[in-house]
Amino acid sequence: MGGNVTAVSSNGEYSFTKPNRESITLLAGLGVEGDVHAGVTVKHRSRVAQDPTQPNLRQVHLIHEELFAEVGADGFRVAPGDLGENITTRGIDLLGLPVGALLRLGDTAVVEVTGLRNPCVQIDRFQDGLLKRVVGRDGNGRLVRKAGIMSIVREGGVVRPGDPVTVELPSGPHRPLDRV
Repeated sequence: MGGNVTAVSSNGEYSFTKPNRESITLLAGLGVEGDVHAGVTVKHRSRVAQDPTQPNLRQVHLIHEELFAEVGADGFRVAPGDLGENITTRGIDLLGLPVGALLRLGDTAVVEVTGLRNPCVQIDRFQDGLLKRVVGRDGNGRLVRKAGIMSIVREGGVVRPGDPVTVELPSGPHRPLDRV
C-alpha cells in the first residue's frame, strides 16, 4: 500500500498554520528540523503545561489531502499546511493505519505512527465551523477524528513533494489509533 507526498510544511514559531517548503528534513528521535514542535519531549503548549517531561509522540503531523476535498464540499477552503501539518499525503488511508505502522517517505526517512491528532478549537478560529467537519461520529456513535495522524521519526532524511510513501504494518494484532 502506498501513495505520495503532496506538500511539506514547517514553522519555527508557534502558529496554527505552517508555510509550505520545497523540502523538510526529518531528524531521528526529534521531528522536523527547525520546526517548533521538534524535540524529544512534548512541545505542544497544552501538553507542556500538563507535564513538560512527557515523550514527544507528536513530532511529525501528517494529513491526507483527500480531507481537503471532503471539507471543500461543505464550502471550506483548506490547503496543505493550513491545519498545521508537516506532511500532506495522497493515496493512503492514514486514519485507518494501526499504532506502530511505519511510513517510508522518500529515499531514507521513516516515521512511526503513534496516534490521531486531537482536533481543537483552533480549527474553528481558522475557519468557523470547520471543527465539526473534522470531528464527527460514525454509524455506531463513536467519535471520529479526521484531522490527521501523529508520528515520531525513526530514521531521518529529506522529504519533498512528489516523494513516494510506502506503509509497513506491524506484526501481531493491530491496535487502532487513538488521540495522542
